[in-house]
Amino acid sequence: MERREIAAVLAYIGRLDPRTIRTDRGEARDQIDQWHELLGDVPLATDHGWDVRAAIREHVLDSPYPILPVDVARRWRTYRRDRLARHTDPTPAADPDDPETWRSELLGTRHAVATGTVAPMTHRQITSGPGPELEARLAAIGSCIPPAVRAQLAPFRPTRAAREAAVAEGRPDPLSVRCQWCLADAGESCRSRRVDLDDAARGNARRDKPHPTRYDLAAAALTRQEIAA
Repeated sequence: MERREIAAVLAYIGRLDPRTIRTDRGEARDQIDQWHELLGDVPLATDHGWDVRAAIREHVLDSPYPILPVDVARRWRTYRRDRLARHTDPTPAADPDDPETWRSELLGTRHAVATGTVAPMTHRQITSGPGPELEARLAAIGSCIPPAVRAQLAPFRPTRAAREAAVAEGRPDPLSVRCQWCLADAGESCRSRRVDLDDAARGNARRDKPHPTRYDLAAAALTRQEIAA
């Protein structure tokens, strides 16, 4: 920031915190000199998230002490470190056989990112999602198990196949709710409970089909979801 920008910043601070106002001309000049010495390389604002006025407001709101130039300088250093941490160096366009030009372009890009002139450059795979060829495959598969493989596995996991068929046809999924008859939790198959005359359990075999009351509970839950939507 230039001296006139420093003066404008100090006037802005004075409106937010009158304790920082200097009425004596000599003290005001010394204050401007001190702030310019520490913040001469700090911009007033950038196009990518930095604004010294926002840093000042945050300090006034968070701290009971008058703001000092080092408080602004530390926030600026934190901003620079955060941007560089999110930056991935792109391959320079310079000839790699010319190390001086290569290094100069690389450092120039880092400096532009650190000072807020340009946005950090990240890996395309992280920010842009999968490529067109992978998106086409995911659209065709729909899940981690391709449809052809899912059909071959259906005879070996009939419960899962029945649930998927019910959802595909818009019918309620009985295993999406807890069974009140055998107390099987949601997602678990029902059990055939057999008890003695003294209510002692004699069997707990897994059922191929859920209890009828579980269908009613699932239908009621589906109806509630449709009403809420």
